[in-house]
Amino acid sequence: MTATLDEARLDDTFAALANPTRRAILRRLAAGEANVNELAEPFDLTLPAISKHIKVLERAGLVVRSQRAQYRPCTLDATPLAAISTWAEQYRPVWEARFHRMDEYLHQLQQPRKTGEPDD
Repeated sequence: MTATLDEARLDDTFAALANPTRRAILRRLAAGEANVNELAEPFDLTLPAISKHIKVLERAGLVVRSQRAQYRPCTLDATPLAAISTWAEQYRPVWEARFHRMDEYLHQLQQPRKTGEPDD
């Protein structure tokens, strides 16, 4: 797999997650498989609109549809979420260093001032 393919997959996953309806669909699927009607229940959207959201999630690899007779359940595939987690993890040292510097600064602010020191 090339870096370009990895980047494209991350782009697709982030784009799919950018929409609150799609995130809500994923939250529902985290509880177990569901069909389109079940996924549409909490929304004031048409079934075709929900289907479009599901297709975006499918293209991103976050949802898999299977078929059992007339029943076409959707299930969550969290693999792309693991890729996002791995991507975000590379920034952990940066944030930890920033939080450490902020802790040091806050600690300095809490130190009592010696009399005679000039005010800033």
